Amino acid sequence: MGRRSRGRRLPQQQRPEGTEDGPEGGGKRGEAGWEGGYPEIVKENKLFEHYYQELKIVPEGEWDQFMGALREPLPATLRITGYKRYPEELAWHTNLSRKILRKSPQLEKFHQFLVSETESGNISRQEAVSMIPPLLLNVQPHHKILDMCAAPGSKTTQLIEMLHADMNVPFPEGFVIANDVDNKRCYLLVHQAKRLSSPCIMVVNHDASSIPRLLIDVDGRKEILFYDRILCDVPCSGDGTMRKNIDVWKKWTTLNSLQLHGLQLRIATRGAEQLAEGGRMVYSTCSLNPIEDEAVIASLLEKSEGALELADVSSELPGLKWMPGITQWKVMTKDGQWFTDWDDVPHSRHTQIRPTMFPPKDLEKLQAMHLERCLRILPHHQNTGGFFVAVLVKKSSMPWNKRQQKLQGKSSESRETTQLSPSDPTEGKPTDPSKLESQSITGTGDTEIIQTTENLENNGNKRDGVCGPPPSKKMKLFGFKEDPFVFIPEDDPLLPPIEKFYALDPSFPKMNLLTRTTEGKKRQLYMVSKELRNVLLNNSERMKVINTGIKVWCRNNSGEEFDCAFRLAQEGIYTLYPFINSRIITVSMEDVKTLLTQENPFFRKLSSETYSQAKDLAKGSIVLKYEPDSANPDALQCPIVMCGWRGKASIRTFVPKNERLHYLRMMGLEVSPEKKKEGAVLAGGSAGESAGGAGQPEDEVSEEQRAGAAGSPVSESGCDLDTEVGCDSDGAAGCDPLGAELPR
Repeated sequence: MGRRSRGRRLPQQQRPEGTEDGPEGGGKRGEAGWEGGYPEIVKENKLFEHYYQELKIVPEGEWDQFMGALREPLPATLRITGYKRYPEELAWHTNLSRKILRKSPQLEKFHQFLVSETESGNISRQEAVSMIPPLLLNVQPHHKILDMCAAPGSKTTQLIEMLHADMNVPFPEGFVIANDVDNKRCYLLVHQAKRLSSPCIMVVNHDASSIPRLLIDVDGRKEILFYDRILCDVPCSGDGTMRKNIDVWKKWTTLNSLQLHGLQLRIATRGAEQLAEGGRMVYSTCSLNPIEDEAVIASLLEKSEGALELADVSSELPGLKWMPGITQWKVMTKDGQWFTDWDDVPHSRHTQIRPTMFPPKDLEKLQAMHLERCLRILPHHQNTGGFFVAVLVKKSSMPWNKRQQKLQGKSSESRETTQLSPSDPTEGKPTDPSKLESQSITGTGDTEIIQTTENLENNGNKRDGVCGPPPSKKMKLFGFKEDPFVFIPEDDPLLPPIEKFYALDPSFPKMNLLTRTTEGKKRQLYMVSKELRNVLLNNSERMKVINTGIKVWCRNNSGEEFDCAFRLAQEGIYTLYPFINSRIITVSMEDVKTLLTQENPFFRKLSSETYSQAKDLAKGSIVLKYEPDSANPDALQCPIVMCGWRGKASIRTFVPKNERLHYLRMMGLEVSPEKKKEGAVLAGGSAGESAGGAGQPEDEVSEEQRAGAAGSPVSESGCDLDTEVGCDSDGAAGCDPLGAELPR
């Protein structure tokens, strides 16, 4: 939502903190807007007011409150990572703007808490209205979900949380495929998703309006993948974000909406095509403009010929205040000229104004659409941003997908090749909207698609288990060239030592392990769910995958000196733990405090129970497990699982810094910045973030250096995927400012 506006903010956030406001926050820039770095902007736009007053989207008598709310800063909101519906004390908002949170000395501790907990995936700073679309999708753990325009990823993380509603199931049957057209923003999406450590998320890089159909293997035959849930949060003009994107005030014009309408309709149409019958698709924008909202929905319903219908969701989010969708609207040019009917539009305007922008003329057909079931959220009703949501349910196949199977002629095959393969040279480039519309409407039947695609795959020289980017001649790669995804054969010699060392349960799905290299030593082992494995293996020729899987093991440097060359990674420990039957040490709450606050504690500093478990273990990677004691209500009442290393005479943890801070906070220990500077608490934190970092074991420096350290997921080409990008915006990752380090 509001992607264009968000993109413009990035350079502002990259500016060093001290240069924004001067020594004491004074100067002209310090008073210029709430986000810092904006010039003074007068929050007035006569054309904006004239347009929306004419369309009557605001109830009579509420215009002044509406405009007054738009001129106020947007309150900071956050969502606690959880698997229940909001607002059951899992979503919170303050009446403080984000600038006040960042700059106020009195709130410094609270701000550090927000940054740290966001980075470790326990909270998400996300605008309140942005939380609504995933809730209305009504996701269940078995659902296959497509997020069409996913970056920066706040809604994607909500979807992942819903898949993992049952924490006792490490591999839900469902998955999320998160797509974005912008290659660089895909890495921001990866950063967001990685915080939740799920094996059920895949990030792909495609134009949403022509995202390829995917195939899956069902009992030995290939079938088209239809999604149970689709989130269609399209690029928009973003005039509902005026409270945080202040430059919208001076730049707003109806031209943005007129230019985006065609793209929004094509994306929504493509989503509807890939939705399963009985499935639910949520279309949303952060724009109040009916050209981007009701006009897109009305046009989509009309062309679906009854295959889609608007769902009545008025009772699904009690407490939410919203306005029903409107059924009549007009189109205005950027010069202020109004048109109420397509027939009135002069030929010279036909490239700018399209017939799909107007409400249907047939009143009976218009009434049957039930556009009043759309939700428009106005800023002054609940102190939020502006937003629009529509929930669509698919009753049958789209009319252009209902054709009978055709004879397989050469021309038919070539047409399907064009439609299905991302090798189309026009991908990522501007395309004639009318051509794209006609392409989606003239698509052929599903059976034909399956046959043709199988022919394409049979002609390729594809290696088993390797899901890499297609050859450059077939697909023009833009952005970073990704390493392949290579599934490890079940008879690979590296698996038996791992299975023996950790006494893995026979039910461990080793076929779902993958790596990112086809040559040389395998440095990192990742794991995906079996459903995502199915998707990867059957679609490598038509899909550009940016990232998938969670890291579960890392190779130790000189690892052959130990019984197992691979140590556990904290990122995937909660997924892996149910299958591990050896090298588990149960620790007390006092032991956890010691392990997290001391760099490399000797055995004598730990409890006798912990020592007795550790003394007979061989050197190498271990699991440290804390089980809550229900008889002691003052103790921490949630389990903790950490990766560690059993050294010669000591134990150390391999836990990232912010996760350490989180566990310590839960036990009532707050780490002050002063202590962190002294290195008293987090000296060992570097072990979780950089190889051979500060604070090696006193008695075995060389051994711990050989063991390496738990870090961010790194692709085999050396790209650090976890720290690629970050940002401090509602619905972006929790680095603050962009790319800056967290409080030291």
